Amino acid sequence: MWLAKTIELIVAGRRARRALRTLASVRSLAEAAQRIGDAEGTVGRFLDTAVEELRLSGDTLGREGIKERVASRLERIEARRGRQMIRGTGVLATIGATAPFVGLFGTVWGIMNSFIGISKSQTTNLAVVAPGIAEALLATAFGLAAAIPAVVIYNLFSRQIGAYRAVLGDASAEVLRLVGRDLDRSVVTPPTAAAARRPIPLSVAE
Repeated sequence: MWLAKTIELIVAGRRARRALRTLASVRSLAEAAQRIGDAEGTVGRFLDTAVEELRLSGDTLGREGIKERVASRLERIEARRGRQMIRGTGVLATIGATAPFVGLFGTVWGIMNSFIGISKSQTTNLAVVAPGIAEALLATAFGLAAAIPAVVIYNLFSRQIGAYRAVLGDASAEVLRLVGRDLDRSVVTPPTAAAARRPIPLSVAE
């Protein structure tokens, strides 16, 4: 789980940061679509969704309403992607929270068996008591050995996912900025790799 999630976060983070740098350097949604395309995953979906909403709102005479609907769509995509990224990390949290108690239960059970052995042998000789107690404490050691790495990895993933979601938030803001810029120009080009696609005029109130 640690290896798979680490690779997923590294790849997604690099793609999102690369797309964010591209968004910061373009002047329109059409240019962003040509330079980013579908290869950048979530940011590519941001662009597709923004232009689709602009197409559906082509007869609407309110720029602010269009921007609000685009922002709502981008927010839903960002939230859905965030949920996908945290998938699987709950297992680590569960292990970190329950493993010490499982180990403690094993310790208590082992000490109980040691006391039973003492009562049967009717002696408190250390040679009789020590093996059972050592075996009981071993259960606690195993519980901690499972819990400590799980908690450390979970906290690491939480920070990385938080950083990734922050990059997505910045990308969403950049896409919304491009939407506002295209609305001010009153011309939007659909996101397509074909440069010959003609722009779609929008009737927008000043």
